Amino acid sequence: MDNTYTLPPSTIDTPSAWYGHEMAKNVDTWLTYLSAEEVSELENAANNFQSGNLDLGLISKENFPLPLLEPRLRDLREKLMHGIGFELIRGLPVSDYSQRMAATIFCGIGAHLGRPRSQNAAGHILGHVRDLGLNANDAGTRIYQTSERQTFHTDSTDVVGLMCLRPAKEGGQSLLASTVTIYNEMQRRRPELVPEMFKSVATDRRGEVPPRQKAYFEIPVLNWHRGLLTGIYQRQYVNSAQRFPDAPRLSEAQVEALDFFDSLANDPQLHLSMELQPGDMQFVYNHTLLHDRTAFVDWPEPNKKRHLLRLWLSLPDDRPLPECFRQRYGSIEIGNRGGIIVEGTKLNVPLDVEG
Repeated sequence: MDNTYTLPPSTIDTPSAWYGHEMAKNVDTWLTYLSAEEVSELENAANNFQSGNLDLGLISKENFPLPLLEPRLRDLREKLMHGIGFELIRGLPVSDYSQRMAATIFCGIGAHLGRPRSQNAAGHILGHVRDLGLNANDAGTRIYQTSERQTFHTDSTDVVGLMCLRPAKEGGQSLLASTVTIYNEMQRRRPELVPEMFKSVATDRRGEVPPRQKAYFEIPVLNWHRGLLTGIYQRQYVNSAQRFPDAPRLSEAQVEALDFFDSLANDPQLHLSMELQPGDMQFVYNHTLLHDRTAFVDWPEPNKKRHLLRLWLSLPDDRPLPECFRQRYGSIEIGNRGGIIVEGTKLNVPLDVEG
């Protein structure tokens, strides 16, 4: 791949360049609550949608109207794209709902934010995040299918949304870090390593390979495009891509830069930790933030095990992405990009599947 690149200024000053220890003191900037009237509107919209016996994949702004919440969700979209890059919405009484009801509300909110994208080769536009007892070191395993500690990473979409149905018995905290802050800190502490982050690296697709593509994609972790810093990263998959004989080898300088990048993301001064409660909905902008999850111990009872629903969304009026993202996103068309599509993939909404 072509490794020509342009570096940003030494410091990027944007609302998305925040520090975790400061965010922890300013909870009101990212934790919001649903009013009783807003909850009622969501429940009514979900009941009306379900009464039509429509497939959940057909949910839209038109058949899931939210006149009260629409301005708030419009502000949320702006906050994701141009603000701090995340928000946690609390107050939905999911313990009172069936899983179908919770999924309908979540997908309905997602339809007002953007367009859903496929999260895996099976075409799931509603993901189920839970421990399937798999081994993260298996090249065919996606890390969210385990109880192991993840690493700071991005998902292959503009925005990832999570709805917590049930938390773990212990652990499973959600961690967020600003890619822009990490870049600023690298420039301040180890500027000689910064150029390495703008060179393309191979990232393992973990067996989910689109037609006419390699088993890995080659995109720099950091990209400076149209005056914006955009990140894409999953260190475990960068490492496992080295198993392919034709994948470009990581240089010693690249490994050192990636290690330092990881150490900054893991610095408690930089990242923010939060505990997701039942009913919480978290939305995270992948282009400026990294997310992670700590290891967890689950409940032994099947009906109590940790379970989150997930959406991948492509946003209208979003930032442009560099051409190299086409390898992973399939398209870089704003509002219609991202997700995982392989041969035979058909979009569908699984309400209760293993994976």
